[in-house]
Amino acid sequence: MKSDTPKKPQRSTAGGPPPASATQGKGGEPEWANGLRQLYDSVVDEPLPDTFRSLLAQLDSKD
Repeated sequence: MKSDTPKKPQRSTAGGPPPASATQGKGGEPEWANGLRQLYDSVVDEPLPDTFRSLLAQLDSKD
């Protein structure tokens, strides 16, 4: 008889091989590292909101 409940993913034991989702891409980095780097770069490239810039100016003037 076949169960309809999904199987839990198997975890590696300490010191064992990483799970398949953590496989390494080119350059020895995990496959998700490139996507995370692109996300970080896009956030860094966003302009500073005017309200935040104003708040920083107010804080600087109090010194």
